[in-house]
Amino acid sequence: MIRHRTSAAAAFAGAVTFLLAGSTLLAAAPAYAHGAPTDPVSRVAACGLASEGLAGTPACRAAVAANGGQPLGSWDNLRVAGVNGRDRQVIPDGKLCSGGIAAYAGLDLSRSDWPATKLAPGAPFTLTYRSSIPHEGTFSLYLTRQGYSPDAPLTWDDLAPEPFLTVKDPALRNGAYRIPARLPEGRTGRHVLYTVWRNTSTPDTYYSCSDVVLPGGSTDRAEAATTPPARAAVPPPPKAPTKAPERAPKPAAASPSASPSAAPSSPSPAPASAAAESANTAPVADTGSPLTPTTAALAGAAALAVAALGTVLLRRRRTATAGRPHRRHRR
Repeated sequence: MIRHRTSAAAAFAGAVTFLLAGSTLLAAAPAYAHGAPTDPVSRVAACGLASEGLAGTPACRAAVAANGGQPLGSWDNLRVAGVNGRDRQVIPDGKLCSGGIAAYAGLDLSRSDWPATKLAPGAPFTLTYRSSIPHEGTFSLYLTRQGYSPDAPLTWDDLAPEPFLTVKDPALRNGAYRIPARLPEGRTGRHVLYTVWRNTSTPDTYYSCSDVVLPGGSTDRAEAATTPPARAAVPPPPKAPTKAPERAPKPAAASPSASPSAAPSSPSPAPASAAAESANTAPVADTGSPLTPTTAALAGAAALAVAALGTVLLRRRRTATAGRPHRRHRR
């Protein structure tokens, strides 16, 4: 019994010692920050972050195929330790988007159909860099030179020697760094916004490629110059001119049925309807005249009635007179 208690006490003391040692190791280990740009969307976020809904695009599928069919590394973990500002020496040309990490090699594919964000050259925008743990560090933003071709591997020479914006220790709010910036002028077409985040509280440097489209290139100007004249030269729809001639012959076809007196008096293109209107309104216009055809007809009918009555009375008088005895006239 005593032996069992001694063994149990020893085991408990060992467990406590292990936990204390483990907590000391965890406290000493650095908390690594993770993240990537989501606006303008980076290639790693587009292909690895489900909320972006871009993993099924042809470019992202090709990136997975380039990885031997294996999924890309975690969208927020594209980082290289121990660079110490020697980016151009550590990250080789053609592997800027992957940071030279094999798990992200598909992001270096030379394609012109990567998911892209449309921006305006020389205009302000906000870089949204999603992250989970706040850390100190410096963000440096680069933009490819004019003449960059997405069909060729991205090299350091495609970028300007110096970043167009550098921001130190921005605040992490609502799970993202939001960095106001303004794009350089003199860029048109498809470009790559290259973001380098050099941590100072960790030994890591994060790299990301965000594809952007800047309108106003030579192709856009050519389309703007040729499209308006082409649209102006298009003739009007054929229906408009064909309907007008169809309406014009209708009055001419209906004019023979109208009376000669009604046609010149009415300005309407339909003489038959004008004549009917004239016939309907004529009695109203002649009501005040004592010599209207209606009055003359009534007067003639009355005269005939009076004459007929006189004839009847005359006949009755003659009949009555013929029935009486003839009286001789006394002298």
